[in-house]
Amino acid sequence: MQTAAIVFEKPGTLAVRQLALNNPDSADVVVQSQFSGISSGTEKMLYEGTMPTFPGMQYPLVPGYETVGTVIEAGAASGREVGDQVFVPGANCYAEAAGLFGASASRLVVPGARTVKTRFDRPEEAALLALAATAHHAVFRSARPASLVIGHGVLGRLIARIIISTGNPAPTVWDTVAARRSGAEGYTAVSSGEDRDQRHDTIIDASGNTAVIDTAIARLNRRGELVLAGFYGRRVDFDFPFAFMKEISMSIAAEFTPADLEAVLALIDAGRLSLSGLITHHSAPADAAEAYRTAFNDPDCLKMIIDWRKAA
Repeated sequence: MQTAAIVFEKPGTLAVRQLALNNPDSADVVVQSQFSGISSGTEKMLYEGTMPTFPGMQYPLVPGYETVGTVIEAGAASGREVGDQVFVPGANCYAEAAGLFGASASRLVVPGARTVKTRFDRPEEAALLALAATAHHAVFRSARPASLVIGHGVLGRLIARIIISTGNPAPTVWDTVAARRSGAEGYTAVSSGEDRDQRHDTIIDASGNTAVIDTAIARLNRRGELVLAGFYGRRVDFDFPFAFMKEISMSIAAEFTPADLEAVLALIDAGRLSLSGLITHHSAPADAAEAYRTAFNDPDCLKMIIDWRKAA
């Protein structure tokens, strides 16, 4: 069995090519992909070759951890049925390429237990579940609700929405790009200069920009907490004397957990959390090279979706 897959051949080189798939066993499902999201953070570092080395990381590799599709084969021990709509947060099923994170392909072989059964009326929105669960993980990394979120990309927007959907006061969100400050729903998105005099007990940085850390510390109250929710590809440092005088705490929000996914799905099912309005661009697999350039470089692109229903 083969699949069309997006492959980073080496840093800076992307292709769409056919790859042989590993044979499924009784615990596996075969998923026909419908939509895959492009991560403008993690995948950009993989593409540029700036991602810190992880176990199993090598080129060529298949990126992606934001795929939704339909089960077309289900092993007896997979816990899934043919026809199930599932979210796939990654796969490692290729004979000729590493799976890091491995879900950007037209067909996937993955353990059924690794998939998340979904029932979205707009299936492409299910591709946002990894980001939504990451946002939930960041929100609850601190015991106190954040009143400031830095970065109004998809992750920052989802953090703001989850803060509100869990019964907390609406946060302020900063973004340095004027075009990115539109689209706030139930909260205010501003530049840092418009929020000059505000102080906060908890701040979440979703920008992944190390340059904002000192600015964020300056806006914390004494014994406030800064939660780092972005991924920082290089050394993180900050002005220690100022942080010392405030006696701040700093936390890192890493990977989401199954409990975060369950909580997000419950909020969506209850009508308290919406994933709408976050997907701005679509592309056919054949145009993947241009799609990735847009996702990485166009500030108007919040989330690029690869539509696998179109022939690769």
